Amino acid sequence: MNSGIPGSVQPSGGLPRRTLLTVATAATAALAVSSCTVLPPRRRDPVADPAPGQPIARSSRSLLLQFLAHPDDDLYFMNPDTRRLLDAGTPVVSVYVTAGEADGVNHAPGRPRPQGDRSAYVSARQQGLRQAYATLLGLPRFTRWERTVTALRGGKQAERNTLAHGGRRVELVFLNVSVNSARRRSALPALWADRGLRQRTTLADNSPLTELSSYDYDELVDALTGLLDHYRPTVVQTLDPDPDIQHSPESVRRKDSEQRGYSDHPDHTAVACFSWAAQIRWVAECAERGRPLPHFVTTAFRGYYNRHWPKNLPESVLQEKAAPLVAYGGDPGWECGNPAGCGDYNVGGGRPLTNWKGWVRSTNYRYPGPQLVSDGEGFAYGVVGLRLVRWPAAAGGWGPPEDLGGGPLAPTLGQAVTKGGGQLLFAVRFAALDGHGGANEREVVQYDGRAWTSLGNPERRRDRGRRIGVPVAATAGDGSVHLFVRNAAKGVSTRLRDASGRWGPWRDLDGPDGDGTGDGDGIQDGLSAAVDGQGLVHLFAAARKSVRHWAQPSPGAPLALRARSAMPAPGDVPRALPYADGSLGVLYRAPHSPDLVAVRPDGSPLPGLALKGYGPVTAGAGPVLLGRSERGDVQLRDRGGKLRRYRGACVGAPALVRTAPAGAAVVAGLGADATPWLWRP
Repeated sequence: MNSGIPGSVQPSGGLPRRTLLTVATAATAALAVSSCTVLPPRRRDPVADPAPGQPIARSSRSLLLQFLAHPDDDLYFMNPDTRRLLDAGTPVVSVYVTAGEADGVNHAPGRPRPQGDRSAYVSARQQGLRQAYATLLGLPRFTRWERTVTALRGGKQAERNTLAHGGRRVELVFLNVSVNSARRRSALPALWADRGLRQRTTLADNSPLTELSSYDYDELVDALTGLLDHYRPTVVQTLDPDPDIQHSPESVRRKDSEQRGYSDHPDHTAVACFSWAAQIRWVAECAERGRPLPHFVTTAFRGYYNRHWPKNLPESVLQEKAAPLVAYGGDPGWECGNPAGCGDYNVGGGRPLTNWKGWVRSTNYRYPGPQLVSDGEGFAYGVVGLRLVRWPAAAGGWGPPEDLGGGPLAPTLGQAVTKGGGQLLFAVRFAALDGHGGANEREVVQYDGRAWTSLGNPERRRDRGRRIGVPVAATAGDGSVHLFVRNAAKGVSTRLRDASGRWGPWRDLDGPDGDGTGDGDGIQDGLSAAVDGQGLVHLFAAARKSVRHWAQPSPGAPLALRARSAMPAPGDVPRALPYADGSLGVLYRAPHSPDLVAVRPDGSPLPGLALKGYGPVTAGAGPVLLGRSERGDVQLRDRGGKLRRYRGACVGAPALVRTAPAGAAVVAGLGADATPWLWRP
């Protein structure tokens, strides 16, 4: 998190329909903070080859590496996920790309405003992080850390802080790239976009790192790639590379600390782009050098998006999330041993909970949904190393992974089964993320078990095309496959595959929906599609004040928006529940509550269904309910109402692999070692 945001220029231009293997062409000269579009490149990266059949490295341990723009981004936007993995014994490495020095004023509300001192403010914020992570390790907040200088690729250096306790370990790596630019632009977006720019670093007071440095675009991507190769993480967490379009009034935008035209800080977007570029470069380098592909999964988190949607964390989880932020914020009266300051004082005390922006009150994934799907025939699929991977069922779990290529892919898959029993998988592909001089494009792709096919993008402009959501699909009774994605206007776009396998064009579902102006109702990503007993497709999506419901009125007809929903306001994304009699239910969390809302599409309640916790709830025959408890454990409620809990780590959401009418269930998920697990309660 940071403040003091310059505006940005929105890009223009058309998005051509592409095949999957099309090489990215040079971008237009239009530049944008959020599009990361730039002038012709000086360097050509290794090709991110989507062809399948590459060997995949195996890992005997887990490690989380998270890329942040500013000190506190992890605490505001990635917790409680980071904390859950740390509590499960996963080592955590946090890489802070910028110094976050702003104007150097570390102002404690209610006290006189001090003079700006950028080096002191950087030091105080880093001290705040040491305080926060010490408390997360169960230690006193002023516990002494080991502070050293570590070498990075390209002859660069960074400060590294290390603390271990009780078998758990945290490392904080500070690159200290300045957020201030002489060009009156936010420095990190300019570093991504400008061909000739070199951005200096800022030294922190009392740091073991005493030499200033600077980075250009390639040097920063190389430094991040080198950190990936050094630590070889099994889980990577990033910020949002493609935030929502948000045209707020100028006074509101500045008060919200957002970039012009988009619902996030420009540094968040730029660092997320750098982070994804580094992952793509790492995978490509391994392939080019004949090494096995790295074995990791990626999760991206929304940032200031949290301000615009209902809050999804119940009070118990919220208090747990806010506690390390209070330690990070610190207080001028604390005696922490750092003369430059004991935290980021504007965040101290109870201010994370009283801040009207509400960032801390939600945690949202950029690509919501389970990170593992099953075909019900003995195979599981997921995205590992940014590529599609298939695991065969084996005694007690899953066999070794098989690389199916297709990358670089976003982490969440859509799935449909054709009438003939064929498996279709869908994903969002980073068709281009070339930094300075290259295009920045996304496309929807399909894998049918034999080959990859590009399904293009419902948006015609590149910048708008980056905003699409996770593909969701359902097969109607007539054999047609309906594919849905959230679009840039916060509405829904769909594409239809007929029973012969031919795809029709993209079209938008009827509204009302968001119009991208910031004042429309719109929907969140995390769509849920289901088929009723008559073979008709239904689609559910969370709006701000209700759950939207589209449905086919008759076989073969396009989906139409039902009259304004009587379903209560959602706090999180909905999930459809098919019943044996052919009817449907809808499940979701109430806003800022652990309670489950269980209703029919007409809003009438479904009695007897309860599963306290947070995050989405999946349902299967019985009904069987699957979700997370307030402590973050994967929990399952069987047909008889008995709760069972899985104590192992789970990255993202778990998935129901199989359920039976009697209520028996098999649950699968991805562990912190990027390897799938099976749980038979």
